[in-house]
Amino acid sequence: MSLTDPSAWIGRSQQAHDQLSRNLLKRIAATFGEPAPAHGEALPPLWQWCFFQEPQAESALGGDGHPARGGFLPPAANRNRMWAGGRLEFFEPLRAGFDADCLSTISHVEEKTGRTGALLFVTVRHEYSQDGRLAIREEQDIVYREPSPPKQGSGEPLIQGDWREAVEPSPTLLFRYSAVTFNGHRIHYDFPYVTETEGYPGLVVHGPLIATLSLRAFCRAHPEARLRRFSYRGLRPLIAPQPFEVGGRIVRPGVAELWAGNDAGLAQRGEVLFDPIPQQ
Repeated sequence: MSLTDPSAWIGRSQQAHDQLSRNLLKRIAATFGEPAPAHGEALPPLWQWCFFQEPQAESALGGDGHPARGGFLPPAANRNRMWAGGRLEFFEPLRAGFDADCLSTISHVEEKTGRTGALLFVTVRHEYSQDGRLAIREEQDIVYREPSPPKQGSGEPLIQGDWREAVEPSPTLLFRYSAVTFNGHRIHYDFPYVTETEGYPGLVVHGPLIATLSLRAFCRAHPEARLRRFSYRGLRPLIAPQPFEVGGRIVRPGVAELWAGNDAGLAQRGEVLFDPIPQQ
């Protein structure tokens, strides 16, 4: 496999097996401040991100806390990693307490040049299954960018939606989400590193954490809705402990627009497709 041609990684796959244990689910629930699902109950949306990691020894990590590149993911030396967005299809829920599998495959790799320099885009397809049935299909977009000053504002103001929730991203919340997802990326918990090495003004709120809170707010506002698809895209980082909000609005039957942001503008956009709620 060529180390100089990242596209050679397309088609590379790995299989992960996990037990959706009540012990970890209780820790996830405590992180979000909500009840843990009982044995056999459905996992809340996007909680699968807390499972299926392949643990690496500290000696196998790069300087940013992520596993060293050039293994499953293509090499991207001297670039900063960002979880840029993704798309998910929901077929049936994963159930607490049972075994499950995740097949991950690199489906797309592309090098581009942007305003901040060279960008390497990598798309990973994840297929989560339980009892031999596909439960969730996901495409995750990862971007490796050359070191550059992070974007502080999106220029897009917050929208007045049909529902909204305030979030206070404390360092403890970020640390605990890193812990339950086994995410060693130092931008989320190492203040000297994130400010002095990567140039952010403070700890960075996880993109998947923002997406999880956004989708949770939708589900709270529409508890009878059945999720079909969810897509989201990061616009800029959110920095702890500055408060932000998640919210959204129904744009037509079965389609909702979601967002997250603060006074500096939007930070993440999303869209939900769901079975329309029957009118009373």
